[in-house]
Amino acid sequence: MSQPYDPNSLEGVPQHGRERLEQNRRGLFTSDLSVNEFLLVKQAGFDPLGLVVGSSIYHIGFQQSSWKQSQEMEVLSQAMYHARELAMTRMEEEADQLGADGVVGVRLEVGRYDWGENMAEFLAVGTAIKHREGELHRAPNGRPFTSDLSGQDFWTLLQTGYRPVGLTMGTCVYHVAHRGMFQAMKQAGQNVELTNYTQALYDARELAMERMQAEAEAAQAEGIVGVRLHERSHGWGSHVIEFFAIGTAIVPVSDDHTIPPPTTVLPLTG
Repeated sequence: MSQPYDPNSLEGVPQHGRERLEQNRRGLFTSDLSVNEFLLVKQAGFDPLGLVVGSSIYHIGFQQSSWKQSQEMEVLSQAMYHARELAMTRMEEEADQLGADGVVGVRLEVGRYDWGENMAEFLAVGTAIKHREGELHRAPNGRPFTSDLSGQDFWTLLQTGYRPVGLTMGTCVYHVAHRGMFQAMKQAGQNVELTNYTQALYDARELAMERMQAEAEAAQAEGIVGVRLHERSHGWGSHVIEFFAIGTAIVPVSDDHTIPPPTTVLPLTG
């Protein structure tokens, strides 16, 4: 059942954004799905409702680190997490206003501008969809589910008897200690593992992965598919890196689902 349109619940959305959503509610959908994705989403029993967007321009604070110590930059980790959550929540609110069951093909992007070296835009974009027969596919918390799966992967997931419940993520901004001058000179010309670097990157990735899995547990998911690990500097310098883990948490649709056998496909392109 569609939610009543309440412009007051779209705090921060500009007037033209609200007018765009109202157009979508009247039946004109917009989508960043490819033609193939659009076809498979429709075949899965869902209709696209509109392109939904969430944005947050965020000032990222400062944290001092020791030149010789590998450590998490907790102030920066919290900033990156909170900014993405703001963008995601605003995108979900737009989807909720359209009466969507979920959002597919979600992209999370971080953009830098010339306004300031400590400022960035966090953007969440995806296509809101709703089940054609009215079957409820929302997340356990009652909000529209989110997923970064493509239209093809979304269709395939449903064929296997699973459905997405939410986009889960974990982040860790980590300072990797520098090597000392004497250590660098001693190891020059040798084939040797740089254990301090290895351990620092290992620790940071594990923190990001652990936090992503904690989100999936909170969403009562059975597992996470399509996991990707990103490493980016965001202009902090060569020894400060964000480790970002993201994937789609899923749950089974039913216990007695039968997976159809694969079919042979002959490509006709040369």
